[in-house]
Amino acid sequence: MTETIINLETVNPIEFFGINNSKFEILKKKFPLLKLLSRGTQIKISGQPDEVNAALAKINQVIQYLERNGHLSENYFSKILGGDEEGDASAEDPATNDILVFGPNGRVVRAKTANQKLMAAASEKNDIIFAIGPAGTGKTYTAVALAVRALKNKAVRKIILTRPAVEAGENLGFLPGDLKEKIDPYLRPLYDALDDMIPSDKLNYYMTNRIIEIAPLAYMRGRTLDNAFIILDEAQNTTDLQIKMFLTRIGPSAKAVITGDLTQIDLPKNQKSGLIKASKILRNIDGIAYIQLDEADVVRHRLVKMIIRAYDKAQEKEDEMEEQRKSGRANEAKPE
Repeated sequence: MTETIINLETVNPIEFFGINNSKFEILKKKFPLLKLLSRGTQIKISGQPDEVNAALAKINQVIQYLERNGHLSENYFSKILGGDEEGDASAEDPATNDILVFGPNGRVVRAKTANQKLMAAASEKNDIIFAIGPAGTGKTYTAVALAVRALKNKAVRKIILTRPAVEAGENLGFLPGDLKEKIDPYLRPLYDALDDMIPSDKLNYYMTNRIIEIAPLAYMRGRTLDNAFIILDEAQNTTDLQIKMFLTRIGPSAKAVITGDLTQIDLPKNQKSGLIKASKILRNIDGIAYIQLDEADVVRHRLVKMIIRAYDKAQEKEDEMEEQRKSGRANEAKPE
């Protein structure tokens, strides 16, 4: 007889055992000659050496899959154990292949739309991604989910979230408080996304130990950002020099996502958005992906799509009228 104990320290025990031990019962049926006991985060296995080793191999496959994906359906659990066909822990479970990360209380963060899924796929093959589209398309949320997934999978050592501190038609300079208190309102959307994906105690630990860093873009100057997943949010409000500065901070073992909405530029009228130029001149460089999101990707209230559509139509009419005015002035200027 052989006896061994497995500690489930790197995965969520509920995901391994299942609700009401449903997955653990599948495991016991697969190995009826073994005595399997669960206690907390431990599994105790007793039986003949060959049977114990076979069970250990399958359990390790399940653990490896959960470490990578965070979730495993019962059907795929059975498949890995070798139910109807031989399991393969490296294959994709159809029930989880659009899941980006698991948040607190079992919250599931998915790539919900076609272009959000393109963002997720592009992040696997490229080191820099431009994700450009209107409000509500999930650019920032998807980018943060990809960063959290990379951190959980130990693909990076830290997450850096940054955005330019440009006021959206308001002046917050009169507000009381220190620099952090003045800047935090600009960074609130990033905090909100993290709250959905990381338990509060763990998030506090990450923030305190600078594993997750949220800072205004100006703080990136002079740094080399390596072994990190970096997100530049609201990049439409960067100048040409600022976005160039950011892109040249990226180290050899880093990934970056640049998000922006070219319809919501809050820069002074005499300044051009650096995102416009960057998205044009860098588009064909190998290792840089460009994802264009549109109203079909809007995941907020149903009226947001209609609002975006109405503004787009109004802008088209304004552009047409401006072209007509220019054409009329040009005709008037021609000599008889």
